[in-house]
Amino acid sequence: MFSVIYSFTIKPGHETSFIEAWKEMTLLIQHHEGGLGSRLHKQSELKYIACTQWPDRETWENAGNKLPENANNIRDKMRICCENMETAFELDVVEDLLIGMNN
Repeated sequence: MFSVIYSFTIKPGHETSFIEAWKEMTLLIQHHEGGLGSRLHKQSELKYIACTQWPDRETWENAGNKLPENANNIRDKMRICCENMETAFELDVVEDLLIGMNN
């Protein structure tokens, strides 16, 4: 398993729009690109961290080509909401003791 951590600094007043766009994009990635999902965390008032899961690095690196056209609109919504977006960490999972919502 492979994880990627993203950091987002949101523009004031755009928090709700960002969260909605993030959810839409995450679901598209799950459905079309083989992503295993993501958790969005709030670090501070305008700082959010997303922890994503992938079956492996290769699936993550090759993601993006299978998304439907409306994914571009969702990406644009996310960009408009953000002062900064960055990939903070790319991590190979060594052990996983996290209990899933469905376990």
